[in-house]
Amino acid sequence: MTVVASLRATLCVSIGLAIGLQQAAAQQEKPKPTHQDFQYGPHERNVLDFYQASARAATPVVVYIHGGGFRNGSKDGINSRTLKELLDAGISVAAFNYRFVQHDPLPAAHYDCRRALQVLRSKADEWNFDKTRMGAFGGSAGAQLCMYLAFHDEMAKPGSADPIERESTRLQAVATSGGQTTMNVEWWTKNIPGYEQPHRDFYESLGADSKDQYMKTVREISALSLVSKDDVPIFMSYSMSPDDAVPEGERANGWKVHHVRFGIALKEKMDALGLEADLRYPGATTKFASNVEFFVAHLK
Repeated sequence: MTVVASLRATLCVSIGLAIGLQQAAAQQEKPKPTHQDFQYGPHERNVLDFYQASARAATPVVVYIHGGGFRNGSKDGINSRTLKELLDAGISVAAFNYRFVQHDPLPAAHYDCRRALQVLRSKADEWNFDKTRMGAFGGSAGAQLCMYLAFHDEMAKPGSADPIERESTRLQAVATSGGQTTMNVEWWTKNIPGYEQPHRDFYESLGADSKDQYMKTVREISALSLVSKDDVPIFMSYSMSPDDAVPEGERANGWKVHHVRFGIALKEKMDALGLEADLRYPGATTKFASNVEFFVAHLK
């Protein structure tokens, strides 16, 4: 190896180490929750974290719901930079865990997040936030859960003996990344490039033993089925353009199940209803540059 090549190799190693140390430091600087692992339900995964923004007046609050195919993931996966930017903007943040399909089939996760949102709202006065200014963001499975809360009709029960059930389940804004806007696998095979057969047992995930039962749950939890003219704005992000070729190798499956055509279908429906739907993908022009910018515009 020449002296120049050796110096280059040493420089590359040094740069790599510096980047690694910067990333580790950034993760270490992640703010600690004001309230950690607050129990909102009976299951061990029925816990949430709350990060209180510094403010005298009641703040807006944004909920992070993690992805992971409804089989793994954690509220701890919230991006440190996004968390800090939201807190610096005067927006408090919550993060939910929920049951996986190996615990209970869908829509158990959706019901968990609904309950978590209602429990969170019940703490508004104590935790100094405005429960009329709430949003949610998440990716993949987390995006589905956010859209369920955003587009489902009000699920509060005003006459319930349980005060938590009287709290609203509605949001004021939602942001998603790689979100699947329907769980109808037939729609996937017809509309997603290269998706020719299910990558998992959808019936098992939804606890269905018949097509009627399966489709009933699909309609209950899917954004394309739920969205209506009184719904809230959404900011959607995807990593590919509509006409990109299907990648080869291991990337292909993840690319398919997070395809931008999910977002295009929802945007077309929301546009027809006169609702705000900002769709970001490579080459697209969008109103907002980030989730934080979107939430500041709609909640502050």
